[in-house]
Amino acid sequence: MAQVQRMSRLMVKTLRDDPADAETLNHKLLVRAGYVRRTSAGIWSWLPLGKKVLENITRVVREEMDAIGGQEVLLPALLPKEAYDASGRYEEYGDLLFRLKDRKGADYLLGPTHEEIFTQIVKDQCSSYKNLPVILYQIQTKYRDEARPRAGVLRGREFQMKDSYSFDTTDEGLVESYQLHRDAYIRIFERLGLDHRIVSAVSGAMGGSASEEFLAPAPAGEDTFVDCPACEYAANTEAVTFTAAAADATSHGPVEELDTPDTPTIETLAAHLGVPASATLKNLLVKVDGEIVAVGVPGDREVDLGKLGEHLAPAEVELVTAEDFVDRPDLVRGYVGPQGLAKVRYIADPRIAPGTAWVTGANKPDTHAKNVVCGRDFEVDDYLDVVVVEDGDPCPKCGTGLKLDRAIEIGHIFQLGRKFADAFQLDVLGQNGKPVRVTMGSYGIGVSRAVAALAEQTADDKGLCWPREIAPADVHVVAAGKALQTELALEVAEKLSAVGLRVLVDERPGVSPGVKFTDAELIGVPKILVAGRRSAEGVVELKDRRTGEREELTVAEAIARLSA
Repeated sequence: MAQVQRMSRLMVKTLRDDPADAETLNHKLLVRAGYVRRTSAGIWSWLPLGKKVLENITRVVREEMDAIGGQEVLLPALLPKEAYDASGRYEEYGDLLFRLKDRKGADYLLGPTHEEIFTQIVKDQCSSYKNLPVILYQIQTKYRDEARPRAGVLRGREFQMKDSYSFDTTDEGLVESYQLHRDAYIRIFERLGLDHRIVSAVSGAMGGSASEEFLAPAPAGEDTFVDCPACEYAANTEAVTFTAAAADATSHGPVEELDTPDTPTIETLAAHLGVPASATLKNLLVKVDGEIVAVGVPGDREVDLGKLGEHLAPAEVELVTAEDFVDRPDLVRGYVGPQGLAKVRYIADPRIAPGTAWVTGANKPDTHAKNVVCGRDFEVDDYLDVVVVEDGDPCPKCGTGLKLDRAIEIGHIFQLGRKFADAFQLDVLGQNGKPVRVTMGSYGIGVSRAVAALAEQTADDKGLCWPREIAPADVHVVAAGKALQTELALEVAEKLSAVGLRVLVDERPGVSPGVKFTDAELIGVPKILVAGRRSAEGVVELKDRRTGEREELTVAEAIARLSA
C-alpha cells in the first residue's frame, strides 16, 4: 500500500504572489508552491514536497547508475587541503572554494567535486588489474562559493549532485566506461521527462581528451549553445570551432601608415576611415598568469573571455589595466598592432588566417596601418577559437548557419585520462607484472538543478506540472468542501493507495474549493481527482494537469483508469 498524505497535516504554505527577489520561473513557483524556502543567499531548505521530488530524481539516477555496474559510496564533504594541493586545484578553484581551519589550525575545504578523494580510495583499495575496471559514485551535497547566487536552486552555494568516476587500465576501457555513462544519462533524462541536448564541450581545467554536456533548453539557462538546423551538430559556444582557408598574401600592397587621431576604438577607427569594422583587426591585451598576451580578432567580433579562459586553463586570465602600460612603452594603448610586437605572445582567432590583410594599430599614438598581412608582416603564436559565437555563424560540419539558444547544464561527462592518476601515482599491477598507470573518467549530474530545469520546462501559467516519474504524488484528490465530499475523497484516496498509487488528498476544513483547486494546479501533481457536486452518486471528476482535459467517472472507473 502506497502513502496517503493529507494536506491538513502537510507542512506546506502556498503563496499567491511571486517572491520579490525571484526572477526565474523555477524560483517563483518552487517557493510559491511550498517546495523550498530560502535560508540565505544561495542556500535553500527543501520542504516535504520538494524533498519528495528531490528523492524521486535521486532514485532514478541511482537505478540507472546501478544498472551500469556503478557502486555507491558516500564520501565526506569536509576534506583535507593536502589532497587538493596534490592536484593543484586548491589554488585553481580560487574564490569558488569554501576554505576553513579546525581548532588546531589545520586547513580544510568543503568539497566542490571529489576526483582527488576517489583517486585516493582506489589507490588504497585496488592493487591489480584484476580489480578494474570499477565505477564508483555518490549522491551528495557539494559546495561552491558563488559570487552571485541566482535563479533559486539553479545556482546555489550548496547543491545536490551525483558524481561518478570510472577507473580503467587502458584508454579503450575508458572509452567504454564513458559510453556506458553517456547511455545511462540519456536514459535518466528521458525517464525524468527532461528535454535535453548533448553538446560538445571543452574540458578546461578538468583536462582530458573528450567532454560533453547535457543541456536542458530553457530561457533561464546560464549556458548558451548552438544547434545546427541542417545536421546533428550541437555544441557549447565555448567548443565551437571555425576554420578559415589561407588567402593570397601577394595580392596586397605594402604596409601603409595612416594618421588617425582620436580613434582608439574600432568604432571610431571604422568611421574615420570609412571602412567596415570587419576590415579592422582588434587586439585585446590580457594577462595570463601575469604575463601580457595579445589576442587578435576581426574588428566586428568580440573576444569571449570565458572561452579564452577555458582554452588557457588552468592559467588565470584577466584584462590589463592602465597601470600595465606604464612600464611598457612598446604597447600604445588604443593603437596596438601585431606587427613589430616584442616579447608579447600573440593569440589569434582562426579568422585571422595567413594571407589576410587588416587595418590595425601601428604601435604609435594616433596612428594605424593598413595592408598588414598575417604571415607576411606578423606571425601568430597560437590559433584559438576565441570570438563570441553569433547567430548565423557557419556550422563546422556542414556550413549551415547555426542557431543560438539558452539552456541549463544538467550533466557533464569527461574522459579525464591520467591527470589525477599522475598526481597521486595511481598504478596497479598489470597482466605482465609491471605497474600500469590508471586512466579515469568523471561524470556529474546536477540533481537539484534537474528539479529547477524540470520546473522551467514543464510549468505553465497556473503553476508546476511535474512528470509522473518525479512528482510528489501520482494523484491529488480534492474534496470540494462538504462533509459528503470529504468523506468520498478520503475513501477514494485509501482505495488508490491500496492499488499502489501515491496520493495527496486535500481535505482541509474551512478552505474554499477555489483555494484548493488553485493549490492543486500550483503544486503540479499530474492527475487531479475532484470529489464535487456528484459525490452523492459516487461520481468524481478526473483532470489531467498538463492538458486540462476533464471527464466524469465512477469511483471504480477512476481507480481503474489511474492504476492502468
